[in-house]
Amino acid sequence: MAAVLRPQLQDDVLAEDQVLRKVFKHLVTFLFILYIVAYLDRINIGFAALSMNKELKLTATMFGLANTIFYAGYALFEIPSNLMLTRFGARRWIARILVTWGIFTVASALASGAASLYGNRLMIGIAEAGFVPGVLLYLTYWFPPTYRARATAMFLIAQPVTIALASPLSGLILDHANGLFGISGWRWLFLTEGIPAVILGFVALFYLSDGPAGAKWLTETEKVLLRRRLERESIPAAKGSAWREVLSRDTILLSLSYFGLVVGLNSYATWSPQIVRELMKVHSFSYVGLVTAFPAVLTAIAMPLWGARSDRKMERTAHLVLPIILAALGWLLVAFVHAPEVRMLGLIFCSVGAFAGMTIFWTIPPMVLSGAGLPIGLAFINMIGLSASSLSPLVVGFLKDLTHSWVSSLLYVVVMLVGAAGLVTLVKGSNRSRF
Repeated sequence: MAAVLRPQLQDDVLAEDQVLRKVFKHLVTFLFILYIVAYLDRINIGFAALSMNKELKLTATMFGLANTIFYAGYALFEIPSNLMLTRFGARRWIARILVTWGIFTVASALASGAASLYGNRLMIGIAEAGFVPGVLLYLTYWFPPTYRARATAMFLIAQPVTIALASPLSGLILDHANGLFGISGWRWLFLTEGIPAVILGFVALFYLSDGPAGAKWLTETEKVLLRRRLERESIPAAKGSAWREVLSRDTILLSLSYFGLVVGLNSYATWSPQIVRELMKVHSFSYVGLVTAFPAVLTAIAMPLWGARSDRKMERTAHLVLPIILAALGWLLVAFVHAPEVRMLGLIFCSVGAFAGMTIFWTIPPMVLSGAGLPIGLAFINMIGLSASSLSPLVVGFLKDLTHSWVSSLLYVVVMLVGAAGLVTLVKGSNRSRF
């Protein structure tokens, strides 16, 4: 009987894989576009700083504080936002997030000093809160563990792709739009890069569905195949309340590990334009943008390849630790080696390592948390990570102002990354054999 059933089982798996590929193409591609817009609105302040800081008379510490305020607002509203997503549905809540953060990004062009910039960054953080953990939760509705690293990688690859696209674009805007209609280049940056979020918010309202059951673009047979695959690979529910799961040893370890990883991610996204300009001894904004884009292009190639390898091996820990160590090595090269070519290689390591590590990181929480604890758990972990984004720019800026050098700032980043790699190896989980 087993010999008779085996070919049928193989046929079913092939049919399920076909449905998953259809879901991947329809859903993840659109979410990838949304995240490009989201990350663009998050990092455009890094390029705006190249001329904004002088016009608004901002020191490195003040600029770091503007980023800190953004991430503080983001972190405080992470859990409430994810709870609202489960209550109102992903379609409406993701659309709301897009529209509101786009409006406040456009409003950033009106900043007249440090105080008004701080207020705008706070509102953007509150408006955007919940987007990343919300989408990561949303992906678990559609993809089983054997596909999740690839789906997560394709979504998160938007970060380096955005850096690759936005870096030269931002440089061109700063160089050529400055003074157009009497408006500074950095103000044009916020205006032109905030509007797409509002438009895509209304598109999302009609394009997305809350889950497979409501997907009009799937046939009933395809819905059955997808549900069967998700049920077969589901993680057994943990015992205890959702909040007990969230405050468990493994979740705390993951949160602290993500804190360290985000220090590396945030430092690269926030400070790389200024680091490139200083290390390469160039002043053209367009050239800074092109140089900053190069590591991001390589990162965009590496992330899906690394995610697919992790899915094939069904191994997570080594696939997370190795790229984090690579990122730490990269920051050491940037800090201590004077040859521009080696420093550029260091920036490539920083980008590829941190972003590839993040791809794998987000496949682990669904293996530690049950369905009940996952919405709060994902938001909690991301909230802790965002606290790193909140504190890190201020720490890096303060150390840079204090020592007049990047070395102390970058050593702080290295220590955080090494700590992140060590902490994740301590996670046990009820499904440790699966990662």
